[in-house]
Amino acid sequence: MNDNLHQLRCFGCGARISGPEAQPDFRCAVCGDLFEVDYPGWGQRQGNDRPNPGALKWLWRERRCSSEELDHSGVWRFRELLPILDSFGDAVTLREGNTPLYALPRAGKALGIDQLFAKHQGMNPTGSFKDTGMTAALSVARERGFKWVACASTGNTSAAMAAYAARAGLRSLVLIPEGKIAWGKLSQAMDYGAITCQLKTDFDGCVRVLTQIVREEPIYLLNSVNPYRLEGQKTPAFEIAEAFEWTVPDHLIVPGGNLANSSALGKGFRELHELGLVARVPRITVVQAEGANPLVRSFLANQGTAMEPVEAHTRATAIRIGNPASWRKAARVIHDTGGWCLDVNETEIALAKAEIGSEGLGCEPASAVTLAGLKKLRAKGLVASGETVVLLLTGHTLKDADYTIDFHRGTLLTGQEAAGHEVEIESHRRDAVAVDATPAAVLAAMKGRMG
Repeated sequence: MNDNLHQLRCFGCGARISGPEAQPDFRCAVCGDLFEVDYPGWGQRQGNDRPNPGALKWLWRERRCSSEELDHSGVWRFRELLPILDSFGDAVTLREGNTPLYALPRAGKALGIDQLFAKHQGMNPTGSFKDTGMTAALSVARERGFKWVACASTGNTSAAMAAYAARAGLRSLVLIPEGKIAWGKLSQAMDYGAITCQLKTDFDGCVRVLTQIVREEPIYLLNSVNPYRLEGQKTPAFEIAEAFEWTVPDHLIVPGGNLANSSALGKGFRELHELGLVARVPRITVVQAEGANPLVRSFLANQGTAMEPVEAHTRATAIRIGNPASWRKAARVIHDTGGWCLDVNETEIALAKAEIGSEGLGCEPASAVTLAGLKKLRAKGLVASGETVVLLLTGHTLKDADYTIDFHRGTLLTGQEAAGHEVEIESHRRDAVAVDATPAAVLAAMKGRMG
C-alpha cells in the first residue's frame, strides 16, 4: 500500500488521468468538473494482499511514540492511506494533525446529549484545518519541481500555504478580497513571506483571477480544487475513529464554506469502511451561514442536484463563499451518509461561539456554526440524546480576535439581530470593566458575576 499508484478520477464523468496530467486548475478537460484522488488497486486486492486492519491500527498508534519527524505528523502517520508521493522523504511537514478531541460537557448538558465532543483543528501549526491539506498538496508541488505556489483565500488557506511554502523553500502568492479578511489570518501570510495582493472583488472573483494566472504561468494551485488537499484533509476522520477505538460517532457536523472539508472527511470515512477498518460511517451534516448558504438553497430546491451561486454575506469570514467549488462532492457525502444541510443566522453563530468559549475552548466564528446547527437538529428530533456527536472546529479563536472583542463589547450584533436574545447575549458577555485600583472596587465589580 506504499506504492504511488494513485490516479485522478473526475467526479463528474469518471474520466481517469495520472496526477501530472491534470490541468493547471484541476478541472476535467472533458466535462469541467473536479477530480478526486483514487486508488483503484485497493478494491482489487484479495486475501493476503489486502491490508491487515489490526496491523495498521497498531502501526499508526506506535508511530506516535516514534522519534522520526514524519511520524510526528497526524497526516503522514497514516501514510499507508496516502500513497501520493514517489518518496515520503519529499513530504513537507510542520507536525500538523494529532489534534485534540475535547468533551463539551456544558453544551452537552444543555442539549441533553451525553456524548458531545469537539475535534479542534484550530490546534494545528497555523491555527486551522487547512494545514492537514496543505502538507499533502504542497509536498506534491515540491516533488514535481514547482518553484511557486498560489491560492485565493479568505484567510486560513493563505496562512497555511505560506507557512508550508516557506518551510519547503518555495515562493508563494496570495490573492485576497479587499477588506473581507480577518487581519489575524493575513498577518500570518505576511510573516511567512507570501506576496499578498488585495483585489477589489470577493473570494470568488479572486479565484477567477488566479485560475487565469496558473493557466499562463508555472505556478501550482493550492486551493481546495486541488485533489491532494483533500487527501490530507481526510485524515481527521482517521484520528476521530482512532480516538473512539475504531468505532465512529453517530454524527459529524462540519462548517460549510468552499465545502472541501466535508468532502474530504466523507472520503476518509468511506475509505476506512472499504478497507475494513471501521464497521460503518457517521452521518455527516454541513452547516452554512444564512448569508452564505448556496448548498442549503440547493437542497431546498432540488436535493443538491444543482446549485446557484449567491452573493455571500456573513461575519464568519472563513465561510463567506457564495460559489463553493466542492459542492457536488459535499452533496454526495450528505446523501451517502444520511446527513443534513442547514444554515444558521449571525446571532446563532455568535451565541454558539460564546458557549464553546465557556467550555474553555476558543474557536473562530465559522467553527461555531456546528454547535448552532446541532441545536437546530436537536430541536427537530434529528439527533437523539443517546447518540455520539462530534463537532468539527476549523480554526483557532485568535484567527479573528476582533469578532470576539466586538461581541463582548456589545458592538457585534445590530439591535434587530439581538432582538429577543438580549438576556442570553448578556449572560455570555464579559466586557472589560474600568474600576478604581482598590480591592473594594474590584470586589464590587465581581459581585454582578458571582454565584
